[in-house]
Amino acid sequence: MNAKSEHTDEFPIVARLPANLTAVSVFEKLARQPHVIFFDSVTEQSPLGRYSFVAADPFEWIVATDNERAPLSKAERAGRQFTTASHPDLPPFQGGAAGLFGYEVGGTLENIPTAAIDDLPIPKLAVGLYDLVFAFDHQQEVAYIVSQGFPETNPRRRRQRAQARIDEALAWLKSPSLPKHEPETFEPATLCSEQFDVGLEGITSNMSADGYRQMIRRAVEYIHAGDVFQVNLAQRLVCRAHSDPLELYSRLRETNSAPYAGYLDTGEWQICSTSPECFLTVRGREVKTRPIKGTRGRSLQPEADLFVGDELQLSEKDRAENVMIVDLMRNDLSRVCHADSVHVSKLCAVETYAFVKHLVSSVRGTLRDDASPFDLLRACFPGGSITGAPKIRAMQLIAELEPTTRGAYCGSLAYIGFDGRMDSNILIRTVTAGRGWWQLPVGGGIVAQSQPDDEYRETWHKARGMLSAIKELAVT
Repeated sequence: MNAKSEHTDEFPIVARLPANLTAVSVFEKLARQPHVIFFDSVTEQSPLGRYSFVAADPFEWIVATDNERAPLSKAERAGRQFTTASHPDLPPFQGGAAGLFGYEVGGTLENIPTAAIDDLPIPKLAVGLYDLVFAFDHQQEVAYIVSQGFPETNPRRRRQRAQARIDEALAWLKSPSLPKHEPETFEPATLCSEQFDVGLEGITSNMSADGYRQMIRRAVEYIHAGDVFQVNLAQRLVCRAHSDPLELYSRLRETNSAPYAGYLDTGEWQICSTSPECFLTVRGREVKTRPIKGTRGRSLQPEADLFVGDELQLSEKDRAENVMIVDLMRNDLSRVCHADSVHVSKLCAVETYAFVKHLVSSVRGTLRDDASPFDLLRACFPGGSITGAPKIRAMQLIAELEPTTRGAYCGSLAYIGFDGRMDSNILIRTVTAGRGWWQLPVGGGIVAQSQPDDEYRETWHKARGMLSAIKELAVT
């Protein structure tokens, strides 16, 4: 594994990895390094699952707490001094800012309150500047270490650091795996929110079944009053942590594979996501978003499962939900893209995942020359598929009707490269581990036709994969 660069510029410095190393095996080796992050495409659905990335030990770690009024600007300022061209023949993430952009970042962009209770306070933003990335191209079956040499900017010292970091990374791969945390080390924090039994051992919710249905009825009243056309509402399920979060993530990716899965260790908190949803992608100046709206639980019988997809495709309610969010995302993109470039490239297509089928659309545009990926985030964050429309009023209702803050849920795990390329998910199908708890909110979009019983049932369809993984860990 000799490092060499075939790029016309001398950076980045690149080393080819042997074929027997997979993204998962590298992640397992690096899992105890500081602030490890794993962009994990666990799917056979090409091209969505083409690339995976592992990074750790960032040269700068940026955290925004409740007192930070401009967390995106804080991250943007930190990374602005480090820019570089990308290697054209490598996977797209070659170093940059990467990490958690929590749902409550949205409240700093508009005048939006937060929910009444924040009993598991996750940072609004936790982002590292990563100079070293392990990049995997599953289609070509090749993998690389990519080293930028930052924060050094003097060419000679940067080149020396880049090579030293590759040597360090190779040493990580040769080191023995580190031991797991033992379950008895967890000391769960006291939850301030009232907890309700949901009929599953060890699992509680921040609202009862009747409470959830009442929340839906109240949302429909707001819709009929003309406040919103749609609002996304969730219940938060929690259980005591009883294994290492790395083991939890391993089970999640086995039971609920997804193209936008990921893991992040912020230190106190670990984000374990098997999200199917792309939020924003930037390649050059081209922007894409893939909103998901409309869900059905899958059937175990193949013929019945085909019918589930047909039913979803023909559902006027689900198509209306999806189209509303497509229109919202078109408007958001138009704030930073050339207006005549924004178009819908796919509308209400059925996609199949491990436990559910979704309606998925795709909206594309061309970023204006004066707009950056951070400007794109400001224009679109959080994603419309997990807020509702109009977005600001929907977020105000979420804060009013949901008893607890969302934290990582419905935020994003994202990277913004030193070259300006960007990719991000929406953190649904996500377990956040920390302070002795695992929390896994689940929800759905509410429209005028929504039936409380159906909406409550949909949350459990979405929770199936996560609950299956948790149940497996509980009996091992």
